[in-house]
Amino acid sequence: MTKKKVTVLIPCYNEQESLPYLKREIDKLINSYDLYNWEILFVNDGSSDATIDIIKSFRKEDKRYCYIDLSRNFGKEAAMLAGFDYAKGDCMIIMDADMQHPPALIPEMLKHWEEGFEDVYAKRKSRGKESWLRKKLSLQYYRLLQKTTRVEILQNVGDFRLLDRKCIDALRLFRESNRYTKGMFCLIGFKKKEILFEQQDRVAGSSSWNFKSLVGLAVDGITSFTSLPLRFATFVGLLVSLGAFGYMCFIIAKTLIWGESIQGFPTLITVILFSVGLQFLFLGIIGEYLGRIFYETKNRPVYIIKSYNEEENNKQL
Repeated sequence: MTKKKVTVLIPCYNEQESLPYLKREIDKLINSYDLYNWEILFVNDGSSDATIDIIKSFRKEDKRYCYIDLSRNFGKEAAMLAGFDYAKGDCMIIMDADMQHPPALIPEMLKHWEEGFEDVYAKRKSRGKESWLRKKLSLQYYRLLQKTTRVEILQNVGDFRLLDRKCIDALRLFRESNRYTKGMFCLIGFKKKEILFEQQDRVAGSSSWNFKSLVGLAVDGITSFTSLPLRFATFVGLLVSLGAFGYMCFIIAKTLIWGESIQGFPTLITVILFSVGLQFLFLGIIGEYLGRIFYETKNRPVYIIKSYNEEENNKQL
């Protein structure tokens, strides 16, 4: 009987310090769990350190280790799409290279996959050593996104999951450049299973996800899955317009009845500045959506591959 193939997808960006620890744990798994054929697929997302050299050394030792080397840093979302396109497994497990996602959880994922589940996602019991503010903002963000979209967005769930080939093929259909894969996992549907895990701390190095990057990802999530900001702008604009109309009627009536001397300059300036501020705010919201339309209409490749395993190429997708 032919063994099923399992792909482990690992996007990497400047992870030279973590990779030796990761390989040691993966070796333990794939050498002791020989029920499947394994493909360990690294996607080097334009690292500036020795990440790609270390990955190439892994492949020289063991051909089960494969790699995609992107021509520059396209971001984790694009790196995952490259993995979706090149994964050969009957299922795929996505995990980070920093050891925050324990490889020891993979057998449990595979067990649920064999039971018929097509998307086995790992939910964090806790968020590790994140600051209180970051944890609070993350929870509030997911609550906001959940209330404003028709798709259920899972809280405390990242990219650590197992996907059946059906899910992989479905995700490959989404080719937009402004990607929010966490939402796509929910959008495609299929039979899901939740498992809980304790997120570990990084074994080495520091996270490349700073506050600016997280804010950018949050904006991508909101603009990709809900039009609430545009509706909010319309609603507030309507309220301000009604308020301005009411105030205008009051001024006209007051002038006709009692007359009006020249006064109210501070009030006038306050109203003007408030109105102008709202206009710029709403123009910015509209601009976020228009900017995304602008980039999508260009139809540029989401990523460009410099080399795949030992083969040099310039494949663009």
